[in-house]
Formats: sequence, structure tokens, C-alpha cells
Amino acid sequence: MTPPAQLPLDLGHRPALAREDFLVAPSNEVAVAWIDRWPDWPANALALFGPAGSGKTHLCQVWRQASGAIQIDADMLRSDEPPAYLGDPEGGVRACVVEDAAGCLSAEPEVARRLLHLYNMMLERRGFLLLSDREAPARWDCPLADLRSRLSGMQAAALGEPDDALIEAVLVKLFADRQLPVNAEVVRFVSARIERSFAAARRVVAAIDRMALAKRRQITVPLARAVLQDMDASQETEDRT
Repeated sequence: MTPPAQLPLDLGHRPALAREDFLVAPSNEVAVAWIDRWPDWPANALALFGPAGSGKTHLCQVWRQASGAIQIDADMLRSDEPPAYLGDPEGGVRACVVEDAAGCLSAEPEVARRLLHLYNMMLERRGFLLLSDREAPARWDCPLADLRSRLSGMQAAALGEPDDALIEAVLVKLFADRQLPVNAEVVRFVSARIERSFAAARRVVAAIDRMALAKRRQITVPLARAVLQDMDASQETEDRT
């Protein structure tokens, strides 16, 4: 008798985001080199850019751990000036990270002015600012000429789409992050059938995890095949609507 399916609870998982967990490849080695080079940057600001899931957040977290930086989002940029979260000029914050920076700029014009203020405060304190988004900073839609000028001249490092070897390594890491045992045959099977992107790898690993839990089965090639077929069917349905 087949046991009843278990309801998969979306409890999330904690990805491994230490420096030693980051997988270096030709598609990201320049960005990694810039992060490792800190604090020997030629200027106080650096931007990372690349497609979703290419490793920007991981590298930002690596840099946060190394620099003691604080994470700043659009809500914090809307706060009163001077921002209290930066502390006093002498003993306050000297390193900040802003992810989805272009999205912050598009939130409202005032946020752009606050980001410019943050940039200038880090410069005055001889501190550092790390920005990230999908596009290079010179292509961000910025309403302020002064900030637009700084973004256009900012050092930027790209993270590209991964090659086959990196996709396989990323799949292994994603399964390990979820503490899911898989063999090399499963990894090769999945890698050969998904698009070349970290985002696709993350989606398929999450879907495999859900099905394995729901069916109370080990992760095998047949299970992975069933997941990919379900994902393809869902995509075809979306395409028709």
C-alpha cells in the first residue's frame, strides 16, 4: 500500500553564504577578485551586476562579513537625515551594502537623493559602499544628475551566466544547503535539462525537495524527471494563458 503523501511545509532553509562556499568560475571570477581585494579598492564604491541567482547576494554577504557592513534597503533610505543607523561620524558605520539598488532608485525620487547622501557620507568617512543589481550602474534609471554621474563612473564587476561545470557544482551546493543527499547521476541528469542560470537551478532544486518530501521518496533520476515534466507542463499552461 502506498503511504499517503506528506504535506510539504515551506519552512525555508539557510543557504551557505561563507566565502569558502562560493563557487568561483570564469563567469564570476572578476567579481570575486574585487570582493577579495577589499579594502584595497581604487575608490570607495563598487557595484556588482548580473542576472538573478548569479551570486550577487552571496558575494554581498561575504563582503558584509569581511567589512562589518550594514545592509540598507529602500525603507531605510526613506528615513530621516542624517540617518541614525549610520551612527556618529567618528565611531559610526563605515561600510554599507545596498542590494537591488536600481529598484531602490525607482521607488520614489526622494530615495535617490538619500542614496546620494549615503554615497557622500561614506566618502567623507573614508568608508565603503557596495551596490548590486541586474544591470550595470551606468544603465540604472536615476533622476539625479549628481548621482547619475557617480554611478556612471563607478567601478563595476559583472557576474555572468554559468557554464555546464558550474551549473553542476551549483546544483550540488543547493542540494547540500537543503541537506538533501543526491548522487552524481541525478546532478548530471538535471543539469543537462535546465536552462543555464542559477535561478533555474534554484527553482528545480526547490521543486525536487518539495516532491521528495510530499512523496516520502529519495531523490532519484525518475523523481527528478517527474519534477521537470511537471515544471514543463506548468510553463506550457502559463504560455497558453
